Amino acid sequence: MLNRHYLRTKVMQAIFARQINPGETMTKSEKKLTDSIQQCYTLFLYLFSIFPEMKRYRQNKIEELKQKINPTPEDLDPNPHFINNKVIALIEDNRALKVLWKEKHISWHKNPEVISQLYRDMEKHDFFISYMQKREGTFKEDKKLVLHLVENLLAEHDFLQWFLGEQNTHWNDDFRMGLIMLYNNIVDFNENNGENNPVSPLFKDIEDKEFYLELFRKTLVHDSEYFDLIAPKLQNWESDRVMIIDMILMKMAICELLEFPTIPIKVTINEYIELAKSYSSAKSGLFINGVLDKVLVELESQNRLHKIGRGLLS
Repeated sequence: MLNRHYLRTKVMQAIFARQINPGETMTKSEKKLTDSIQQCYTLFLYLFSIFPEMKRYRQNKIEELKQKINPTPEDLDPNPHFINNKVIALIEDNRALKVLWKEKHISWHKNPEVISQLYRDMEKHDFFISYMQKREGTFKEDKKLVLHLVENLLAEHDFLQWFLGEQNTHWNDDFRMGLIMLYNNIVDFNENNGENNPVSPLFKDIEDKEFYLELFRKTLVHDSEYFDLIAPKLQNWESDRVMIIDMILMKMAICELLEFPTIPIKVTINEYIELAKSYSSAKSGLFINGVLDKVLVELESQNRLHKIGRGLLS
């Protein structure tokens, strides 16, 4: 499932896009935002499907080797450890995944070169070589291999990332999030659940589902109000010299402070400092922290912060 850090990133990007195209209707902007988030889930499903595809690739190669004119003993009796991997079998047989793959038209049939390259590169990994020294293993060992491949094959595979980015421009940014979702879902797989292992939903709950749209809408609706809170705290900076992303992040942070009572203040401040470090200049984290500290003092003095539940945690 998507985390809120990712959702905040998507909202930031959507607000930036809207500033570049101010004539766009709110409805269209919201649809683009929702579509971009939905596309990350499709990427997650594509990544999930890689393992059954690599298994099929290996099964086909085994059959080809058996048909050689002079097959070797190894060709006739190949090590079945990988194709018998219990976790890959759970992925392949999973009822929910089968439905989702069909709904999203997920298939690698037109791009077999991606799967073949992944398999060949997997064979070079020391961890895989060690794994294949046995002809069978435990569920725990099988899961350890699959998780290792997510972290050390898929995550590091430039050709895979390039290929997916060519299919969907959003997937370059979403690649890491898709892998995190995949890894966490595989961690939760239980051998006893068989084909009914749960597949991670897009959102953790209804609150997360509503969070990104509410943050997007309210940041835009209160844009002028939030600007007026920020401008006096800029000291020697003119407002038009502040980087666009920095201004967007500060407005989003103020929106969270005022409009989301269950989100702790410290969580909000830390999240936007981290986003600034990733998406703005090297000094943006410190700059945003300084401005938000001053905004926070003003809001507290005006008794405008009303936190409840988890939001009371500082």
